[in-house]
Amino acid sequence: MSATVSMITPDPAADEARRQGLRRMRTVAVGLLVLAAVVYVATLGQEGFLGFVNAGAEASMVGAIADWFAVTAIFRHPLGIPIPHTALIPRRKDDLGRGLEEFVGENFLQEGIIRERVAAATISLRMADWLSDPAHVRRLVDEIAEVTSIGLGKVRDDHIEELVRTALVPRFREEPIAPLLGGLLAEVVDDDLHHGLVDLALEELHSWLTQNEVAFTGMLSERAPWWTPPRLNEVVTSRVHLEAIRWIEDIRDDPDHHARAALDSMLVQLAHDLLVDPDTQERAERLKERMLEHPAVLTSAVSLWNALRRALLTSLKDPSGAVRQSRQTEVSVFAARVQDDESLRTKMDAVAADVAVFTVQRYGAELTTVITHTIERWDGEEAARRIELHVGRDLQFIRINGTIVGGLVGLVIHTVDVLAR
Repeated sequence: MSATVSMITPDPAADEARRQGLRRMRTVAVGLLVLAAVVYVATLGQEGFLGFVNAGAEASMVGAIADWFAVTAIFRHPLGIPIPHTALIPRRKDDLGRGLEEFVGENFLQEGIIRERVAAATISLRMADWLSDPAHVRRLVDEIAEVTSIGLGKVRDDHIEELVRTALVPRFREEPIAPLLGGLLAEVVDDDLHHGLVDLALEELHSWLTQNEVAFTGMLSERAPWWTPPRLNEVVTSRVHLEAIRWIEDIRDDPDHHARAALDSMLVQLAHDLLVDPDTQERAERLKERMLEHPAVLTSAVSLWNALRRALLTSLKDPSGAVRQSRQTEVSVFAARVQDDESLRTKMDAVAADVAVFTVQRYGAELTTVITHTIERWDGEEAARRIELHVGRDLQFIRINGTIVGGLVGLVIHTVDVLAR
């Protein structure tokens, strides 16, 4: 059995106002009862008109006392006497909680009701109207940017390392890399996407050879035989450097050069082997394993994440930056489209209804159970006091009405009695 907990007063000022209102209505109800008692005593044993007054006063007292008993029995034992079926809330709060849970589940969390309320709410149109104000768009984008920045700041390097080590790397190990690389390479060659990369590589290589003649010839001289005359080495290495530049220029300037064709043929064959040749596939898998086991994988992943995070944070924190401005434009355009397109609004409202129904069907039981669990944890006496504070003022009208209606019924009964004599 779970321990009871105290109920925290959310607004002392509001509770004080409710307490004063309850006190006033109790005073009115008690005042009417006292008035009926005084009239009854004053007219006791009288005949004629005063007999009618006496009968009405008597019935008013009975009605007032009966309704006082009924109202009081909801929250406590009347006069502190443990009469059966009194102090209902302290004694049966758990049953009342379960009943309230069933009532909410049966009458509010039904698919038809939810769809009807979502449709009546016109969520999409209200959202579009709200976002038609540029100030609201800026506020929305600013809030999203702020939350995103906070979220990015909470992700530490060790989180990324753990993600790569425990989730990504094992998944890459399980996934065969050869078919993926083969299919990708085949698509690249078929669409001639690699030609741009080849052109860039040739341009950079030509630029390096042109600007680094000494370094290039020096590397060749280091590999020349020791017995070769230095002068001959200089002539040969210079000639090789010149021919290398010319060869690179020929390939760069001729889209149909045989070297380009040879490269295309080699890439086509490599793509085919990656897709169907077991030996090539095995070598690709071994290369993948070596790469995944290399410590640089984690370091590179963290470095890439940090670079991406810095770029995002810089853009998000700039109120006039491109990221925020583009998001504001996109939100405004979307809001205008929703306002003008009724079919789009219908689809969005249908999606909202589907989401609400799914949420209720999947989690409705847990949501309504919160009612029971919360009430079970309440202290019975304090629960009664708090509930009486909220509804007790209105319940005093039952006592007042009981006093008045009782008096009228008493007059009717007395009238019938007089006529029957």
